[in-house]
Amino acid sequence: MSEVLTSRDGAVLTITLNRPEVFNAFNAALHAQLAEALADAADPAVRAVVVTGAGRGFCAGQDLKEFQQMPESIQERLEQTYHPNVRAIRALEKPVLAAVNGAAAGAGLSLACACDLRIAADMATFVPGFIGIGLVPDSGGSFFIRRLLGTARAFDWMTTNKRLTAAEAHAWGLVNEVVEGANLASHVAEVAGIYA
Repeated sequence: MSEVLTSRDGAVLTITLNRPEVFNAFNAALHAQLAEALADAADPAVRAVVVTGAGRGFCAGQDLKEFQQMPESIQERLEQTYHPNVRAIRALEKPVLAAVNGAAAGAGLSLACACDLRIAADMATFVPGFIGIGLVPDSGGSFFIRRLLGTARAFDWMTTNKRLTAAEAHAWGLVNEVVEGANLASHVAEVAGIYA
């Protein structure tokens, strides 16, 4: 099974994280396939990109089962996997939309925040997650979240690890829109089509 699926609709490329049984948590294969999909997104024929998750979650961050078995240090892992993918998103010269269909936690939250726009399903939730496992926010999380929320609110949220509902995330300015879950894919496709 592919860990990342891609599909094209005209000039819109949709990248779907595809590990629904673990809420699309990152593992080595997902990182590698996401890098390939983002390289494909650089094609000039692609004029807008959508990133979403399969199943009930957007992305739960790192798969902690795999994390415990990794031989490299956390810093090496970040530099080899997370950081290149976040940089690739930011380097795309086209709009990147996160269609947050469920839980966005840890590095999954950072991935969503690296995108230009975030449109959330009404049942989506957002949680920094890092402090809960004894880490500081990585994958650009502290940079992007501070820019979106301001320093004081970002610090408070990242250190208290509060779970936000989609409505709260919208009120805070973390997401641009909240739509009914059943309408998320069609609404995001419509918005992406405007940019494309």
